[in-house]
Amino acid sequence: MRHSLAATFALSLLSATAAQAVPLFNDTFDSEALGLNQALDNWTVSDGTIDVIGPGFFDLHPGNGNYLDLDGSTSNAGKITTNTVFNLLAGTYTLSFELGGSKRGDGNTVTVALGSIFSEVFALPSNAPLQSISRTITLASAAGSGALSFDHAGGDNLGLILDDVSLDFSRVQTSVPEPSSLALLALGGVAGLARRRRA
Repeated sequence: MRHSLAATFALSLLSATAAQAVPLFNDTFDSEALGLNQALDNWTVSDGTIDVIGPGFFDLHPGNGNYLDLDGSTSNAGKITTNTVFNLLAGTYTLSFELGGSKRGDGNTVTVALGSIFSEVFALPSNAPLQSISRTITLASAAGSGALSFDHAGGDNLGLILDDVSLDFSRVQTSVPEPSSLALLALGGVAGLARRRRA
């Protein structure tokens, strides 16, 4: 019984200090209708146009379901912004997405932003495979609110490919105690219980 009490005590300490990621947003684009110059369910196309392409319809990166060509078919590259505006609290945000080349002979760039707290320009050559990109953004204090956006440069109908966008959040937590400290705390808890039982 003492071992199980010690283990329970140590686990409760760990669960009190370890941060858990909370999914805020996820979009694979697989529910979108294939087509040129499309509107999107979870995003606003706030500038230019985008194409939803995939199996059987300009499938430039086979085996990945539906995805976006960020430079649609109107010679005006697209900017997409999430319909969700995120309340940017203190904590750690993990932004992940897949980005690939246009496969049609040119390099392209896109600016990825989360409100006013994060912005980065990504450039890929035409032959770049669809690749996973992840960024960790840590806020020491709340920073208001903001949406997630992808703003493509250019306008030649040959754009970067975007897929599997996700944003997760973890609150800032106190540091997790070292294992030796946990063991001492757990033993102290068990010793206290044993003394109370004797009394």
